Amino acid sequence: MDYFKIGELKLPSRLFLGSSGYSSPDELKRALKQSGASLVTMGVKRIVGKSLNPGRLWFDEILSSGIPILPNTAGCKTAREAVKVAEIACELFETNRIKLEVVGDDYSLQPDPFELLAATKILIKKGISVFPFCTEDTVVAEALVGEGCKVLMPWGSPIGSGQGLLNIESLKRLREKFPKITMVVDAGIGKPSHACQAMEIGYDAVLLNSAVSQSSNPVKMAIAFSHAVNAGRKGFEAGLIQPQSMATATTDISTNIFE
Repeated sequence: MDYFKIGELKLPSRLFLGSSGYSSPDELKRALKQSGASLVTMGVKRIVGKSLNPGRLWFDEILSSGIPILPNTAGCKTAREAVKVAEIACELFETNRIKLEVVGDDYSLQPDPFELLAATKILIKKGISVFPFCTEDTVVAEALVGEGCKVLMPWGSPIGSGQGLLNIESLKRLREKFPKITMVVDAGIGKPSHACQAMEIGYDAVLLNSAVSQSSNPVKMAIAFSHAVNAGRKGFEAGLIQPQSMATATTDISTNIFE
């Protein structure tokens, strides 16, 4: 089996799923199992704060699935808040990994690069492994890597938009600039073909949520994404041919016929 490593984690799948928006904890658990997803994210704010918080039921169901949980700081708007939530998450989930999210724009949910970088500096100094949710901006990415991030999670397009990879050339450049950094396309994925495309251009994994949880059949859609991620990865490893003009392609075919 082609295992995928992130730190000490040895994962059998390059598909990661979010945990919100499902009709029930059981539906989420079935989607995780049937798709073979190897990592599931969960917002810390969903399970803390209220003694009777229903998010606790989801937490318990995910724990019983045996799939590693990557807690996130979804909903945080400042570095100070994100650091506090991250520290709570690491204690609650007994982990040193955090998906760091710091929202800068309520309309698009675009991450705030300044607050994100500030929180990253603090958390890494505390020995926490930060998986920052960012855009495809290479300058911001370089700053995050410079602080010690071994994983980057750039969006394909705004969270929940389902628009796919809007700036594919920028995503390609980001991948090329940091060949040794683990990169996960996170957010904006709407179709299995979007996930396949992300894998074809060399990304290490794909994280998505609403494309599965909001579909008519989340379990079947999760399986579809699993196949798409596998196909895209195999295509990348096999070596995709480069696009050619019609004239060049026709000449090449004609030459091959008579060789």
